[in-house]
Amino acid sequence: MAAILNSWFLLWFAMVVALQVSHHHRVNSEPTQDKQALLAFLSRVPHEGRVQWNASVSACTWVGVQCDDNQSFVFALRLPGVGLVGNIPANTLGRLSRLRVLSLRSNRLTGPIPQDFSNLKLLRSLYLQNNLLSGGFPASITGVTRLIRLDMSSNNFSGPIPFAVNNLSNLTRLYLQNNGFNGTLPSINPLRLTDFNVSNNRLNGSIPTTLSKFPASSFAGNLQLCGGPLPSCSPFFPSPTPSPSLQPNIPTEHKKSKKLSTGAIVGIVVGSVAAFLLLLLILFLCLRKSRNRTGEAAKTQKPSTVTRAAAAAGEAGTSSSKDDVTGGSVEGERNKLVFFNGGGYSFDLEDLLRASAEVLGKGSVGTSYKAVLEEGTTVVVKRLKDVAVSRKEFEQHLEGLGKLKNENVLPLRAFYFSKDEKLLVFDYMPAGSLSALLHGSRGSGRTPLDWDTRMKIALCAARGLAYLHAGGKVVHGNIKASNILLKQDNHEACLADYGLNPLFSSSTPVNHRVAGYRAPEVLETRKVTFKSDVYSYGVLLLELLTGKSPNQASLGEEGIDLPRWVQSVVREEWTAEVFDVELMRYHNVEEEMVQLLQIGMACVAMVPDQRPSMPDVVRMMEEINRGGETDDGLRRQSSDDPSKGSDIQTPPQEPRASPP
Repeated sequence: MAAILNSWFLLWFAMVVALQVSHHHRVNSEPTQDKQALLAFLSRVPHEGRVQWNASVSACTWVGVQCDDNQSFVFALRLPGVGLVGNIPANTLGRLSRLRVLSLRSNRLTGPIPQDFSNLKLLRSLYLQNNLLSGGFPASITGVTRLIRLDMSSNNFSGPIPFAVNNLSNLTRLYLQNNGFNGTLPSINPLRLTDFNVSNNRLNGSIPTTLSKFPASSFAGNLQLCGGPLPSCSPFFPSPTPSPSLQPNIPTEHKKSKKLSTGAIVGIVVGSVAAFLLLLLILFLCLRKSRNRTGEAAKTQKPSTVTRAAAAAGEAGTSSSKDDVTGGSVEGERNKLVFFNGGGYSFDLEDLLRASAEVLGKGSVGTSYKAVLEEGTTVVVKRLKDVAVSRKEFEQHLEGLGKLKNENVLPLRAFYFSKDEKLLVFDYMPAGSLSALLHGSRGSGRTPLDWDTRMKIALCAARGLAYLHAGGKVVHGNIKASNILLKQDNHEACLADYGLNPLFSSSTPVNHRVAGYRAPEVLETRKVTFKSDVYSYGVLLLELLTGKSPNQASLGEEGIDLPRWVQSVVREEWTAEVFDVELMRYHNVEEEMVQLLQIGMACVAMVPDQRPSMPDVVRMMEEINRGGETDDGLRRQSSDDPSKGSDIQTPPQEPRASPP
């Protein structure tokens, strides 16, 4: 018996020792492979001093790192807002094969997501928002089927959103807002999806029914997206209200599935005949009363403003709507497309409604569409939003704008006013805008915008603005590069979107997209003046000289504007840093560039009375332009070496930083 007890005691003691050894190994275990992957990541990604991992201690004790209970693998990696910069290197984080949570939000990471993220098969939550990541929707992520939360918002991702997102069948939250995704939305339908947002992208087409349950805010900011919680996918322009007589009659017998008795049929027939006779009597009385009123109105009233304009357009050979032929009412006359003389167009509102339309851009006062009519005519239609004036005020103001005739002012061809829609019709300029020409496709393969072309565009814009101020007494109110349109081939320019501010409420907030062009007093008072136009034009000159956009949305939170940055550089007499590098290749233009810079700086003076008038600006620019030819009458030639031919003062020390 004693021998048996002794054996049991020895067995119990051995088990206790084994458990203690096992516990000792668990406490001192180390996720060696994951530690190496993390060290490789940190060594290849520049970062601020907030992340300091000591390789001599366990990775499970590092800032942002969480291991499982046994400390055998990294369970979560959270590094939000720690100053990580640059690409996420391959063969680093992708080796954390048992990772459940990864948060790299609010850093400055760039480039695409590595392909080896597909190895993170157990990942549940991925937070990448508020970085500068780019590329298409990461295919590597669509294979991580256990994902529950995915946030890629506020980055630079582009391209289509793939149907393969449906592979993420466990997804409950998907945030893709504030990127550059385009194309149509796929039918995304994870059964557990409760939060979804694709706002402020470039998506188009109809919203799939699988996503229509989400609020309109989930899709806002996509100009060509429609359906679901957004307005239905109807044509871009308003359809005329059909006449009651054109409404189709729905046979009543199709509404019932059961057969009717003979008595019921007789009753229906008798009732129908009686109702028909009563309807004829009412119709006769209404027609008689209407004729009496029309005769009296013809004797006592003059034609309305819109009627006269429509009649004038008809005399010029412009076709009108069907009411002209059928003798429509006065209200029908008032809802026509009203043309101004000299446009040469021959279409009516219904032709415009049938036109195919393409969104050109969304501005501070409305959305512009390229409309191609059935006979091949192409025009631009601006659909105004938030008009705050009455019909009479609207018509009178546009009649004044329609009379403006200048080669550097885009002519207003027609307008339309109804309760729900206010449309303006302009010529289509196929060469596009200065903004696209100056800022589009910068990099390898781009044809730089040469100095002579920039001067020509600037002078055309100045002449157009001087005409508005002096001849038309019109404040433009919306000077910016996207409103400088170019004529085909010769780079002649003209102003668009002029004189529309009186149509809107002065309490409307300033659009952040154009705030960089606004004079300081306009940001405070919301009132535009001739002098505020001069300020905006000065910003445009600085944009042409520097190649930098004054768009406040592209600046950092501090938000320094273009005039302030130029002033700070010029104050240090480091003038060469101001100019666009694409201009440094041209010989013998330095003096002209400095002279134009001086004009631009005078225009953006903080005190309005210190700014020159536009006629004075035109005169000063013409003097520069006359001196822009060489002795043999030829323009300057570009140099293959941008460093040659420039004697502008250069900085004596290290380069200054560009504006954010």
